[in-house]
Amino acid sequence: MTIKSYPFVPYMPVSYSEEEMEEQARQFYTFMDRRRSVRQFSHKPVSREIIENVLLTASTAPSGAHKQPWTFCVVSNPALKKQIREAAEKEEYESYQHRMSQEWLEDLAPLGTDWQKPFLEVAPWLIVVFKKAYERKPDGSKRNNYYVSESVGLACGFLISAIHQAGLVTLTHTPSPMNFLTKLLARLENERPFLLLPVGYAADEVQVPDLQRKPLEEVSEWYT
Repeated sequence: MTIKSYPFVPYMPVSYSEEEMEEQARQFYTFMDRRRSVRQFSHKPVSREIIENVLLTASTAPSGAHKQPWTFCVVSNPALKKQIREAAEKEEYESYQHRMSQEWLEDLAPLGTDWQKPFLEVAPWLIVVFKKAYERKPDGSKRNNYYVSESVGLACGFLISAIHQAGLVTLTHTPSPMNFLTKLLARLENERPFLLLPVGYAADEVQVPDLQRKPLEEVSEWYT
């Protein structure tokens, strides 16, 4: 068996002074702290080039054995978006009415969410992220991917950050179960739906819950 070998090249790090590094870190935190999940979108179009570049950024994420086990399905077709919304709302209705525990519903109540998902039709783009459990060799046999959920999760984090950097908004939507996405998008048997992201501009005068993020001391432990 021939084992693929990557050529090694010099790493060219970005170089800052310590003071510049501290300022860069502060500025990036301040910028990312403005990121919010948005459920009201504008109909204003977004160019394909912007979406292509945020996907390229997502694909710079690290992955197990550099397998890059993800597929980004990008939907702008209105008829297909309508089908996705109808199928998602069907699952969400069942979840809100029968699947979610009372505690879960109580935790969601302050956010004002429900089973209706109009943003799936309003947002100009839907990005459906699929994770690849394995690859197919030329002879049809399987070749495993590694740390698939972790790798795809990292790519989604990069993707959300890139969307924010571009001046757009998104929402992490996970209607459960999501098998309808596999069927509607005619995906391969080695792919599983992972996340659904509507992407676009925020609607005019949109409002979001006034959430407070946990302070550093509640999300970190230091061993010095």
